[in-house]
Amino acid sequence: MKRDYYEVLGVNRNADAAAIKKAYRKLAKKYHPDVVKDDKAKQERMYEIQEAYACLENEERRKKYDAAVSYTHLT
Repeated sequence: MKRDYYEVLGVNRNADAAAIKKAYRKLAKKYHPDVVKDDKAKQERMYEIQEAYACLENEERRKKYDAAVSYTHLT
């Protein structure tokens, strides 16, 4: 199972779009492939960060994600 996208970005579930974007940019600077060069683990972490941000920055995708996560926690 994939990690929780909010956990990946280090924000809480009530975070607004600005907080999500700020967290993404902070992590992107740290894990960008140009910075980490040949460290495959850190490059993989960047892909995980990008995936989480792509989902959470879009309000519609975020609602679907939240609903899916809530459903899986109930079952």
